[in-house]
Amino acid sequence: MATIDNPEPVVIVPAEGDALAAKAAALDLSEPKSSDATKSTATASTALDDTSPKAASKDVATTDEKAPVAATEPAKVAEVAKPIEPTQPSGPRLTPIEHPTPTSKPLLRAELTETEETKYTELLTTVKTWTEIPTTSAASTPAEPINDGDRLFLTRDCLLRYLRATKWDVPSSAKRLLATLTWRREYGLVGFTHSYISPENETGKQVLLGFDNEGRPCLYLNPSRQNTERSEKQLHHLFYMVERVVDLMVPGQETLALLVNFMDTRKGQGASVAQARTVMSVLQNHYPERLGRALITDLPWYISAFFKMISPFIDPHTRTKLKFNEPMTNYVPAEQLLTPFGGKLEFEYKHDVYWPALDALCTQRRQEYFDRWVKAGKEIGECETYLRGGDKASVHANKTEPEAVQGATEPINTTID
Repeated sequence: MATIDNPEPVVIVPAEGDALAAKAAALDLSEPKSSDATKSTATASTALDDTSPKAASKDVATTDEKAPVAATEPAKVAEVAKPIEPTQPSGPRLTPIEHPTPTSKPLLRAELTETEETKYTELLTTVKTWTEIPTTSAASTPAEPINDGDRLFLTRDCLLRYLRATKWDVPSSAKRLLATLTWRREYGLVGFTHSYISPENETGKQVLLGFDNEGRPCLYLNPSRQNTERSEKQLHHLFYMVERVVDLMVPGQETLALLVNFMDTRKGQGASVAQARTVMSVLQNHYPERLGRALITDLPWYISAFFKMISPFIDPHTRTKLKFNEPMTNYVPAEQLLTPFGGKLEFEYKHDVYWPALDALCTQRRQEYFDRWVKAGKEIGECETYLRGGDKASVHANKTEPEAVQGATEPINTTID
């Protein structure tokens, strides 16, 4: 049967009255089901040394989900928000929120112009010719066959994000897309499992919770809860969480909301300049058009100075999305905004409850996304609104179903050797 990963069984002991934890506990995600493809096998390789997931496995189990995470994209979706899950009993929330509020909806994206559609078609034609992906960014590096994880990543919306980021330069977009597929292999991204990352988030220094007014998943950063020394693994943690944000994007939404509160943050708890430069480089090169809004509050003087230092590394378009010390309720519904950030949502971070619940929810969403892709024919250039269960049909809906979907299919490559 087709799976995008093969995680260890998720067993969650629900906190009192916690509906999502109870739901996650009932899920047997040890073998997600799909009727069309076979179980995932591995091809991606890692160029990391002591900080790589492989090296970390001596201390941390890494037998859970290892799926490449697909992109997400809006395209004129009018109604995508689902009702928020039932109101919880008294006490703080302990688990992720599954859906935006009914009034939180992605903004509609304009139709492509004739010129833009032509450029998209040119890029799609180029990408479809790829048969191999370099395994590292070094010159004369070996290549490996393109796999289902790559094809699933290369949606119509993904290609359009790269085109917008390069101002519709087709050759530049193709070059950057290929570099991203190589980076995901070289960096070992698909091997960053929830158990490998778990120690980094034991204090809840990053929390994925709720959605903003446009249905963007909200990723909270709490630097004052820093619990580890500066290392490459801290960056693994951040990019792992960005991938989980992508998992939870609703149909029609392709960007995230970043909320950062520097209250009680001491010197040394924030990122170094070198780390910040790396993060900016990775986000701009490999996650283009993903930041929808960044809300930053309670900056001490040394953090303000830090932002001034890294400002030259932030492109002008991204800088316009940074909002400093503005009321966050202007951008996030109060009922889905944490109280320390000015909202009404009471939340308590209990790692043994929240972390497996987040993994269970994201694993389920990735499996559903993958199954829709297989059902539609496993094509490059698929519509992400369709893949996320939205109101758009597959872009291949009027085509004859490929023979490959009738029987056994090539397994998706998701595991680090």
